[in-house]
Amino acid sequence: MSAEILARIQFAFTISFHYIYPPLSIGLGVALVLMEGLWLKTGKPIFHNMARFWTRIFALTFAIGVATGIVMEFEFGTNWATYSRFVGDIFGSALAAEGIFAFFLESGFLAILLFGWNKVGPKLHFFATCMVCLGAHFSALWIVIANSWMQTPAGYHLETKVNGQVVQLPPDHPVSPHDLSSVRAVIDDFWAMTFNPSTLDRITHVLLGAWLAGAFLVISISSFYLLKKRHKKFAEASLKIGLVFATVAAFLQIVSGDFTARGVARNQPVKFAAIEGLFETQSAAPMNLLGWVDMKSEQDYGIKIPGLLSLLTHHAVSEPVAGLKQLPSDEFLRKYHPSLSSQEIEKIRRQYWPKVPAVFQLYHIMVFVGTGLMALCLIACWFWWKKWLFDISLPATRILLVLLVLSVLGPQIANQVGWFTAEMGRQPWIVTGLLRTSDALSKKVLAEEILISLILFALVYALLFAAFIFMLTRKISHGPDEEEESPEMPDSWKAVIRRD
Repeated sequence: MSAEILARIQFAFTISFHYIYPPLSIGLGVALVLMEGLWLKTGKPIFHNMARFWTRIFALTFAIGVATGIVMEFEFGTNWATYSRFVGDIFGSALAAEGIFAFFLESGFLAILLFGWNKVGPKLHFFATCMVCLGAHFSALWIVIANSWMQTPAGYHLETKVNGQVVQLPPDHPVSPHDLSSVRAVIDDFWAMTFNPSTLDRITHVLLGAWLAGAFLVISISSFYLLKKRHKKFAEASLKIGLVFATVAAFLQIVSGDFTARGVARNQPVKFAAIEGLFETQSAAPMNLLGWVDMKSEQDYGIKIPGLLSLLTHHAVSEPVAGLKQLPSDEFLRKYHPSLSSQEIEKIRRQYWPKVPAVFQLYHIMVFVGTGLMALCLIACWFWWKKWLFDISLPATRILLVLLVLSVLGPQIANQVGWFTAEMGRQPWIVTGLLRTSDALSKKVLAEEILISLILFALVYALLFAAFIFMLTRKISHGPDEEEESPEMPDSWKAVIRRD
């Protein structure tokens, strides 16, 4: 395999493994704020018990997430040096903001969250919990801002040096491979870069996916305890909080998905056409529910709802949706190939499409899993309303609890394929319309070097994952401490709350 393919595989592998943990930390952070806030509000020790137990789970996911996240920053320098030099001023500013606003906020209050239960007052501890949760969200915010700029770049200009003088290039300057030794992208407007056209839609979608990951972890472990008839009061209370949290997040995610998809249609029409398998521009465009794409015939097959794609995209069935055969536009292609005829432009258009069959299937897996999670939440809420949810003598309840135990995999699958859709959908660009992925690779890195490091990463990450599963299993098997299940609040806690 070429150095480019291996570098892309390595980055995809390392970031996919890393992304198992940050969504859990973000979602659990919100759950901890809810649990500890309920304790301060009601004084009921069951909420304190939950906060302490889930803090231990949070600490485990946070530690593995930090350890696996550092690797990717080094990959920008080793495998993607050309990219780093070209957009370093822009991408680096977002990463620096993430370190200042997120990492120091999290690490500054993490010790109080983990070890301050009996050393600081309840209100100060709750404040620390809120700050750690906020820091986790800030971390996601700045990473998604950096990635969103790559999807929809804004607030920058291109510049180079001529005879030692800095010269600003025209906004429509096509960046060619020979430009990359001298041309670089520089921020014009920090806030335009930060709030580029896709930032708000994507950060909302990402954070809600993280909330679902944390909520379903709580649901899964609580359901496991109920099935095993262990820690019953604790499990029932945790399951109720997790279920309410997951249902709200799942509903909001559907709304967010609608806004995000329309944003993709507006700002990245090639990606949008690929995820829908749409080749011909058409009015009353149908939406695919299930199916496949045949690239030879340039046709999509499957179950479709006529007119629904146009309706959801433009809120009007009669409005046309652009197809791949007209994307990218002739005007855009001539900017990079000014000497080609119209017939030659048509022949090279496919070079600017992503891997359509893969993007199509990944997107529909995300939608299918997300819809399934929403349905599972509604069924569980119905069981709760009918007072069946905690009656494990009922076969239907036991089946539902088994599904809830397994549901922890759903958000992980949806989050992973969602990111693959986003990243593969913008190919062949690493920065849409500006820098090709093939041109962003380090010039000196060898395929053999990348392969060796990829194998080593796979071995280390396998050990880390085994350690994570082992430690998580131990914490689940141990469960909450006996004193954490006491139905009465200790006098010492009452005194602390009164004093605060």
